[in-house]
Amino acid sequence: MSTKRPLSTHQPDSPHQLSSTQQLSSTQQPPSRHILLSVAYEGTDFCGWQIQPKLPTIQGTVEEALAIMEKEPVTVRSSGRTDSGVHACGHPAGFITKSTIPLRGYWRGLNRLLPETISIQSVCEVPMSFDARRWHCRKTYRYTIHNSLFGNPFYERFTWRVGRKLNIEAMKQAGAHLIGTYNFNAFRAADCGRANAVRTIEAVEIDGHDDFISIDVVGPAFLKNMVRIITGVLVDVGSGRINPSQIPALLESKDRTLAGQTAPSKGLCLLKVFYHDLPPSMQPASCFMPFISHAIRKM
Repeated sequence: MSTKRPLSTHQPDSPHQLSSTQQLSSTQQPPSRHILLSVAYEGTDFCGWQIQPKLPTIQGTVEEALAIMEKEPVTVRSSGRTDSGVHACGHPAGFITKSTIPLRGYWRGLNRLLPETISIQSVCEVPMSFDARRWHCRKTYRYTIHNSLFGNPFYERFTWRVGRKLNIEAMKQAGAHLIGTYNFNAFRAADCGRANAVRTIEAVEIDGHDDFISIDVVGPAFLKNMVRIITGVLVDVGSGRINPSQIPALLESKDRTLAGQTAPSKGLCLLKVFYHDLPPSMQPASCFMPFISHAIRKM
């Protein structure tokens, strides 16, 4: 039995934003609209965001639901892709339509059609020039570690359990060395296709409470597996295998083989994407992570 989801407070309802849904005469052609969705998902059973033939993906599932509503194929353009098993509290994705379906209609209709592991958090109309991938934004990823010798089945799908007690202060020292603009070649997957490995990290915030450690990494763009590799290095620091003072040399080496393990995807979540050129009423909404946020008391 499906459960009703509360209406997002980000649902636009101003006359300006809803004017395109007014009744059109038979001689008028409906104007094109650019609709921006904020998609939350539990990514365990999906092969990442980007559509792949014959594989379950978030993009493919959302497009299938939209096609039912629009009665024609729809392509959504997102802020970026996520790896298989990664979760999201608010992943922006936009599409162009000539449909007169009201914004609330999209919200209600999509949430009825989508599986319970995918939820539309907000729907708004944005400028036609908007590009979810190319417009300047700030992304916040959170990696959650269950720092416990014993597992808990209720956390296994959303955290990486590390049995050895980690030194959070050492991890914070190491994280501070990553803030800034650097060549992160040592912190990306070997098959990353980006020609330029230079990226900017605006913040690395590490917090611990009880048996949980959260690592928040903030920046405008990331390389493939970048946050997961950063997490793996920070765990190596916390366990004493790497000294925090070695991080600058690791960056300078540009050698992926020196950076150690890649943290598993299940502990990673795209928390929030903020667009600098969109007003507050058009910002993608994000859902809450009660099972994790209650444990670490930070969101």
